[in-house]
Amino acid sequence: MCRIFGHFGTPVSAQRLAAVGSRQLHGGPDARSLWRGTDWALGCNRLAVTDPSGGAQPYRLGGGEGADGGGITVVFNGEIYNHRELRRRLAARGHVFADDCDGSILPALYATYGPQFTEQLDGMYALAVVDLRAEPALLLAVDPLGMKPLYYHWDPAAGALCFASEIPALLAFPGVSTTLWEQGFDAYLTTRTPLGERTAFRDVRALPPGGRLRLTRSGGPRLTRRPAEPPGDAGTFAGAVGRTRELLTGEVGRLAQADVPVCAITSGGLDSGLVTALAAGHLPELHSFNLAYRGSWPADERAFARETAEHCGAVYHQVELDPATFPDLLPAVVERLGQPNADPITLSSYALFRAVREAGFTVALTGDGADELFGGYDRMSAAMRTPAGQPWIPAYLDALCAVPRQLRTRLYSADYRAFLASDPEGTTGARLAAELAADSGAGAGPGARMSALTRFEAGSRLPAYHLRRVDHLSMAWGVEARLPYCQATVVQHARSLPDRYRISPAGAVKRALYGAASGLLPSSVLRRPKQPFTLPIAAMLAPGQPLMDFTREVLSPPALRRGGRLDPRAVAGLLGRQQAAPDGRTALAIWALLIHQLWEDRLGAAPASTAPVPMTPASTPRTSAAAAPPLRPASGAVPVQPGRTVRQIRTVRQIRTAP
Repeated sequence: MCRIFGHFGTPVSAQRLAAVGSRQLHGGPDARSLWRGTDWALGCNRLAVTDPSGGAQPYRLGGGEGADGGGITVVFNGEIYNHRELRRRLAARGHVFADDCDGSILPALYATYGPQFTEQLDGMYALAVVDLRAEPALLLAVDPLGMKPLYYHWDPAAGALCFASEIPALLAFPGVSTTLWEQGFDAYLTTRTPLGERTAFRDVRALPPGGRLRLTRSGGPRLTRRPAEPPGDAGTFAGAVGRTRELLTGEVGRLAQADVPVCAITSGGLDSGLVTALAAGHLPELHSFNLAYRGSWPADERAFARETAEHCGAVYHQVELDPATFPDLLPAVVERLGQPNADPITLSSYALFRAVREAGFTVALTGDGADELFGGYDRMSAAMRTPAGQPWIPAYLDALCAVPRQLRTRLYSADYRAFLASDPEGTTGARLAAELAADSGAGAGPGARMSALTRFEAGSRLPAYHLRRVDHLSMAWGVEARLPYCQATVVQHARSLPDRYRISPAGAVKRALYGAASGLLPSSVLRRPKQPFTLPIAAMLAPGQPLMDFTREVLSPPALRRGGRLDPRAVAGLLGRQQAAPDGRTALAIWALLIHQLWEDRLGAAPASTAPVPMTPASTPRTSAAAAPPLRPASGAVPVQPGRTVRQIRTVRQIRTAP
């Protein structure tokens, strides 16, 4: 697992490249490497996970003296879970490998299969290849679900492209503008973050899931997609349940194997709980982490998380975050994300992965992706229950957004409303409604609506809204998040499930997944109502709370007037309404505005600094916050401190009860 960056088509100074790499050191604190040619370079910040003593990047095959002497050069971020099988296949062709690192096979694999070599990979990845054997070419690629993001900027006038694993690093390249994508603010409030290839910056793109971008010196970039695996036949419901458990058991087992310590994130719900239960069967001593908030707050899940850990025989770590520290923590979270994401879980995730790293773990298994693939959201259930012929898309989109359509219109300034009205492509909401209507109406069968929902939730929203967030916030602390639900076999199986195996006609969600978890989790966890792992922002954005006071300062009328997109009086009215009667929907709208304003103040308003920063020891991951607030251990717990080994940490208590 690493952070990668590079350019192709124009010279870039070594100092500037050092600045780019410095902006990603937190995600690759173990080694820095750079290979430069006349008008290209590939760089890497390494987080050593597989074969820590080997795996020096960039990986090279063939070529003469110097970087421009020909051959194939590769940098890579991610994990290739089938690398041993591929290594045996390539060794039979005569290739020799210096170490057992998964990325070491990539140049030989590319030499054997060409640009389509990614179709042989099973894992999560973002990679870059420079091929100098004939006409020089650059290839960028990401995995089919977009678990490992890659951002790029193309300058057609100069014929130059640069790329990086994180947006702040990309902004350190010369010529990459910080000009905002003005329609992006509407897109953000409509879908909680820009979806697809667009980002909040006008000139920055994200490689789409399964995307392969190839560029030569004589031609512009050409983007293709890795073909999707066809869905299979789910069979009977009992067979589908059994197959779900079988596949997840195998994938969790594969992902639990690493050359560094592995733990699990346990929120207290079905998805992460099932991963925790299955991981406990593969690891001799599983450690489970949960994050809660100091004080008494609604929807506290720590009791369910602890019960799951006890049921599985895991060592339970309770991490407690003081809400009074949120104003100090939020700017660092926003900077690490690179662009606005309106999910309050971002702050929780950032703090939780910090605790994971400080406890001595480098890999964490998570439950992300289950809702999108197995039909777990209430908005999906409501859409499926809407009778044929009646509109379902407006309510679905309002449930999806950060700020409902009618409220967005009232909050926008007159100038911004006029700007959106003049856009020939229409608003994000209008475009998305049209796409969903066309997609769900394209098929004659009863599964057309569910298929449209799954394609959007798993194909568009999951990569941009969830997976980029998980990647950036885990790697902010040098932690590799592994996602069993996002593995190819599970994704293919989930897509094969009939509607009723995912959502029943009565609206019960994730039926096949609940069936697979039966007997593995406590009945209290399986029977509890679905609840997202997030901040209780309705209660925290209330009179007298530190977060509310901080929000009023950030969303001041002068700050809103500078942006020009919001009506300060309308925002003041929204804050007043929340002050008088705290409400979840109003709180989410305010939170979304707060995050965007913090992001614009921090990243969207000025060019990124190009000054390189010194290397930081691997044992102490960097953060952009000069003085990150401490995580508070739960009552009676051992504080989580940097440098302590796994066996020195016993947060809350160690449970050795057999499942």
